[in-house]
Amino acid sequence: MSLALPDDVVQRLRDAQSVVVLTGGGMAAESHVPSFREAHAGEWAKYDVHDLATHQGLVRNPRLVWEWYDYRRQLTAATEPSPAHHALVDLEQYYPTFTLVTQTIDGLHWRAGSRDVVELNGCLLRSRCYDTGRILSEWEEVGEVPPRSPFSGGILRPDVVLFGEGLPQAELRRAQKAVEHCDLFLCIGSVGAIEPISSFPFVAKRVKALTVTIDIADSIYSLMADSVVLATPGEVLPDLTRLIVGDTTERQVQ
Repeated sequence: MSLALPDDVVQRLRDAQSVVVLTGGGMAAESHVPSFREAHAGEWAKYDVHDLATHQGLVRNPRLVWEWYDYRRQLTAATEPSPAHHALVDLEQYYPTFTLVTQTIDGLHWRAGSRDVVELNGCLLRSRCYDTGRILSEWEEVGEVPPRSPFSGGILRPDVVLFGEGLPQAELRRAQKAVEHCDLFLCIGSVGAIEPISSFPFVAKRVKALTVTIDIADSIYSLMADSVVLATPGEVLPDLTRLIVGDTTERQVQ
């Protein structure tokens, strides 16, 4: 689709110094990562969500919860970062200060090359020691399900936020601080309107940041935005990035 933005918005996009990008499920959809609801089908449909994705379910049946998230991990491993993911990498290299805050758990931002990433809901690619909370990006699969933690000998659990658990406070503070100091706030792709994340655009407006939303539907984020692009991330984000930073291929050749 053709991307048309007012000249003053384009100039502010180019001139921004401190940027926060907030991404949601629309980014995962660009790589065809099944959502929770889409994955909760077939043999998994016979299990209640409370059994698969709550702390209570983990305590009752840690094997089932591990197997559910391992299944979703395998689905994610079969996908690749989309052009929209790579466009955000180009933006990160362009701006002096850039923080990518995401609700996704697929790790595709990391795989695309983004580096300053705040994962508010954790990541499928990691596990966590149930007893100590220490994070692992790799672990041994030796037949026990869940695997044993090398730190405590207890079980490992997926490093994701289960239903009913609070968001990780350290990550949330990083995100909030970045929004408080930004001059550009981009909200991209079906971000869930849950507190305190849904208050981020109010904070951005308070510090007089330019706020831009890219999504296919109206939301609290579009209602607060200075500019709204009704589209999927894949339809416009590569073009938006070229509008801001120029053609990356041309720059690399030079």
